[in-house]
Amino acid sequence: MKAIVLAGGFGTRLRPLSCTRPKLLFPVANRPLLDWTLERLAKSGIEEVILTVNYMAEAFVKRYRNFTYGMKITYSKEARPLRTGGPIKRAEKLIGHGGPFLVLNGDILTNMDYAELLKKHKEKKATATIALCRVEDPSRYGIAELTKNNRIRKFMEKPDRRKAPSNLANAGIYVLEPELFDYIPSGRPVSIEHEVFPKLAEEGKLYGHSFNGLWVDIGEPVDYLKANRLVLDTVVKQSQLGKDVIMGRETVIEAPSVVGEGATIGEASKIGSHTAVGDHSVVGKGVRIENSIVFGGTRVSDFASVKGAIVGEGVVIGRRVKIGDCCLVGDHAVIEDNVRFTRGVSVCPFRRVTESVLTPRCLM
Repeated sequence: MKAIVLAGGFGTRLRPLSCTRPKLLFPVANRPLLDWTLERLAKSGIEEVILTVNYMAEAFVKRYRNFTYGMKITYSKEARPLRTGGPIKRAEKLIGHGGPFLVLNGDILTNMDYAELLKKHKEKKATATIALCRVEDPSRYGIAELTKNNRIRKFMEKPDRRKAPSNLANAGIYVLEPELFDYIPSGRPVSIEHEVFPKLAEEGKLYGHSFNGLWVDIGEPVDYLKANRLVLDTVVKQSQLGKDVIMGRETVIEAPSVVGEGATIGEASKIGSHTAVGDHSVVGKGVRIENSIVFGGTRVSDFASVKGAIVGEGVVIGRRVKIGDCCLVGDHAVIEDNVRFTRGVSVCPFRRVTESVLTPRCLM
């Protein structure tokens, strides 16, 4: 069994953090998102993964090489973005025509049972089977209308909320037969959701498999923070300290949270629940970090406060700085002493900030 992981996206809604790394390498509970996916694929019996890459492709090659989690890793590099169907068509020779294969959007965090999805696909003798999950806002996703035997009668991509045929959303996970390659034109960008799935639905060849497990589409900062919380709640479940962590007196680490190896946490500081502090970070004394993600190698100086924010790699946060909800701080930025950020402020990589910002905006 082979799997394609679509890893070529630009992560535009997660800028400025995605200016310096692919979204799939963002840490979730201090492990890259793609690591969680690859580990689960390996446990499901997948023997080879084709990563379709474009943006910062060399970062994937550097991390995973040609073998990881007991699986062979092959790279299919796009010269230009080909959307969702184009990369699948481009990987046709790597996949071959020997049987069904799995396709995953790389920015999905889930605990779904891939083997069960494959089983349902084979039972229905489908050309394509889409994993489906229930969502509150159908307008953000591709939505399926099912018959009683789980055939997809209608597939609508991001419908108006009032016109959505159901709240069963495309989870970005598919089992496909090699026959599907014939439905994808060569040499141009193709949206499998807009151009292929509706045709298959009309022909009665598209089926759905709904599941109720963990599923997050990490497209926006609030979703990324949600994914981190869910992994901490369901997998970590406690305060997890890496190797060689140094802690000062009266330091509090609330569960669930993770602190990476080689990190230093100063005296009387508090790492609140649902927080991930990356490897080799330095947290001063009297610091408060809550419901946040702090990438590795960052320094948070004395009496600073980070709440509901995402802080990139190698950032320097000065004394008594306050960073509020949904703020994004790019890699290697410097926030000088006593600066305050209100909700929704973002800072580009390597930017030095000397004054408070009290309205949501991006500091270039």
